[in-house]
Amino acid sequence: MKIAMMTNNYKPFVGGVPVSVERLTCGLRERGHEVCVFAPEYRELENEETGDQRVEEQEDVVRYRSCRRKFENGMVIPDVTDPRIREAFAKRKFDLIHVHHPMLIGNVAVALSRRYQLPLIYTYHTRYEEYLHYIKVFSGKREWTAVEKCLEQSRKWLPRYMASFMNKCDLVLAPSAGMRDSILRQEISTPVRILPTGLNDGSYVKDEKVSDEIRRTYLGDKRCLFCTVSRLEKEKNLYFLLRSIQCLRRRVGDGFSVMVIGDGAERPALELYAKELGIEGVVRFVGEVPNQKVKNYLFASDVFLFASQSETQGIVLAEAMAAGLPVAAVSACGVNDIVKDAKNGYLTAESEDIFAAKMEELMMDHEKRCRFGANALGMAQNYQIAYIAAEAEEVYRMILEKRRRAEEYGHEAYEKKDVMSSVLHLFKAS
Repeated sequence: MKIAMMTNNYKPFVGGVPVSVERLTCGLRERGHEVCVFAPEYRELENEETGDQRVEEQEDVVRYRSCRRKFENGMVIPDVTDPRIREAFAKRKFDLIHVHHPMLIGNVAVALSRRYQLPLIYTYHTRYEEYLHYIKVFSGKREWTAVEKCLEQSRKWLPRYMASFMNKCDLVLAPSAGMRDSILRQEISTPVRILPTGLNDGSYVKDEKVSDEIRRTYLGDKRCLFCTVSRLEKEKNLYFLLRSIQCLRRRVGDGFSVMVIGDGAERPALELYAKELGIEGVVRFVGEVPNQKVKNYLFASDVFLFASQSETQGIVLAEAMAAGLPVAAVSACGVNDIVKDAKNGYLTAESEDIFAAKMEELMMDHEKRCRFGANALGMAQNYQIAYIAAEAEEVYRMILEKRRRAEEYGHEAYEKKDVMSSVLHLFKAS
């Protein structure tokens, strides 16, 4: 099959969608399919050596323009009016389009789907209502009332927009069962299937030397090394996590360390908050780590912490479990599908005391930590990219066969309606 994979953000930007797109693309190519990724350019690429550029050309990535302005988290604003998108698409005879955003490139995908009569598949990666705070249309204190009104209006029309977009697609993919159920509650007519993000084979393999060095560096003579991996942004609920760590310190003292891996606009404020809470001695902000090296930090740890309630799946949860880590997480959609309470970790309410109590239990009970970790590794086996790519292939063939039968029996191809105008700033921040 020839597949057009279309996204608003991609590597080198660090986030859930770029990781998901790259892994699925690699998995499909391993199965012999031709996949072309349409993604925005990043200014960093212009300064790279030609060797890296040749690698990207071999990977079959069409880069289209992005605006000079960026979001606070470093994500670019794609310019989907770039003619390179249509020109490159016209030269290829694609069998289907798989788009990963409902806006911007999503609108282009709908137009191309209609023009070339190709099936359109959409993966619902993001709960966009959790990202409305990125819209900063105005500046200055007097205008914040207007911003709040804008956000309130966005919350009202966003569900209608999402339902309208999904009804233009032939299939919607949900990263988890919880997200599938959430999508189905929107009463769309398009069928919904589950397809999580897969894990590379290397995710399950420990580099003993590197991981042991990380453990010595961040654990020292303490008893337990906790770890969390996240973009440091408001929607990730990290202030709650820091307060929970403060509660744990009150209960057990300083006999533990926490690695916070990742970067983002909230990092300065989070570091200051950690000092205000008096936990700067046990919390270490590691900064951004390349995705392929994150596993070394996971293998160095004892327990993984996860506080976000804005995820559709939580890729890092599967990555942590591939390293054999039990998880302490706040119960939420997308999280509950992989974290099984009292089996491979703990699910808690958003209560600092309760969360800290579960952290303490995993810290103090070595036997339970090992048992939960083994169960976590068993769960992670279900996310191998080879399995996920095979499932994606089955889904693609099902949609193509459905389209073929419709044409064979004389039915007109599904005519997609025009998609309502998109709001520039509302696309995936992960």
